[in-house]
Amino acid sequence: MSLISQMVGDDETLDPFLSMMNRCPVLSTPTDWKETKDAHVFLSDLPGLKKDEVKVEVDERVLQISGDRHADDDDDEDKNKKMIKWHRVERCRGKFQRRFRLPENAKVEQVKAHIENGVLVVTVPKQELKKPNTKLVQIQGN
Repeated sequence: MSLISQMVGDDETLDPFLSMMNRCPVLSTPTDWKETKDAHVFLSDLPGLKKDEVKVEVDERVLQISGDRHADDDDDEDKNKKMIKWHRVERCRGKFQRRFRLPENAKVEQVKAHIENGVLVVTVPKQELKKPNTKLVQIQGN
């Protein structure tokens, strides 16, 4: 038995990672970022959220995904108006926000997003960057 389990007791198991997840909105909104040949694609796990509860914005070259996970209206009372005793709460509630600085090749004016089965997919098309023109400068003197 670990020292933490001994200190807390057998009735309650302390899981430091889950405790940290519940306090840290970034950890409760895991997001993958992959780059394909044509686009940058962001996949965010947002189980239970509808599209009107999530906001996707681009300001300059910063992609921001934000929203609010609301508790169910009847979470604290059952049908008979008796108080419910919670034994464990692991699902995060409240506001969340993730920000990502997009690279220079991002076409920020053509960003698209859709949500399906609790996964938000944000697609940022890429553009070909012009290579800087190199000019040979003549050196004067001996």
